[in-house]
Amino acid sequence: MTKMLGAGDPPTVLPLAESAVLDEVEPLPQAAVEGDRSRPLRGCFVTGTDTEVGKTTVSAGLLHALAQQGLRVAGYKPVAAGAVWKLAASDPEGHWYNDDVEALHAASSIELTRGEVCPCLLEEACAPHLAARLEGGRIEPALLIAGAHQLMPRCDVLVVEGAGGFCVPLVESPEFSEAPALPEVTIAAPTDSDWGTDDLAVALDLPVILVVGLRLGCINHALLTAEAVAARGLRLAGWVANRIEPTMPHAQLNIDTLARALRRRHEAPLLGVVSYRAPATAAGVAEDLDIGAVLGALNLRA
Repeated sequence: MTKMLGAGDPPTVLPLAESAVLDEVEPLPQAAVEGDRSRPLRGCFVTGTDTEVGKTTVSAGLLHALAQQGLRVAGYKPVAAGAVWKLAASDPEGHWYNDDVEALHAASSIELTRGEVCPCLLEEACAPHLAARLEGGRIEPALLIAGAHQLMPRCDVLVVEGAGGFCVPLVESPEFSEAPALPEVTIAAPTDSDWGTDDLAVALDLPVILVVGLRLGCINHALLTAEAVAARGLRLAGWVANRIEPTMPHAQLNIDTLARALRRRHEAPLLGVVSYRAPATAAGVAEDLDIGAVLGALNLRA
């Protein structure tokens, strides 16, 4: 049996591996499915032009910068793929480790368990729907949504980081998936259809911040992603240019082109240009962000 991952904490989603071996899956508790929806979500959904463009780096920087404004902030990574088991002197029992989850956990200003930061942690480092299939289960959308709502009463701002790019699949239609079906629950999209990161963003209904990894092709990737965000009826609140290639030629000209195009087409301002750092830190990234522009873009000004 594949080991179920829960980021070292009691899982808040149906265990993927367990769903593959139980003869009958118990119905999900309605309270867990619904979460606390008495308060609308406040914060942002961070997406990127691709994987490995610095979404986590920028998300952690946003958390740090917003916390410096006296706001209670929480990082949330609904799904993460790629985990290893680690032991440490401070944690002799060990836990499943994922770089993105650790970064958001460390940058949050309120006390969170790793399971609250990431309710669905998968071992295989590949597309989440494939990782779930390989581990014998299926991602449950309802509890990804509920996880965000359960955090909101404890914080002022929730920074949600998506997986990969904006249109990454999370759930496959049973027609294409060999994973067992889960109990039917009320969610923002039917469980018998394909469901992805873009659907998750729509369900959470947060303004979107786009991280653009500065490399050849980023202009096209950024404009296409911005169009995808708009097509789903979401507001592109702004974008962050991240210098992931320190020697990229004409980087500033690329930034200038995107600044004009995204402002003209989507009224999306540039929120900062993140310098290349190895390693990057949340505090360092926060210094590169225009916190006044961030607060304005997310309607967080007093």
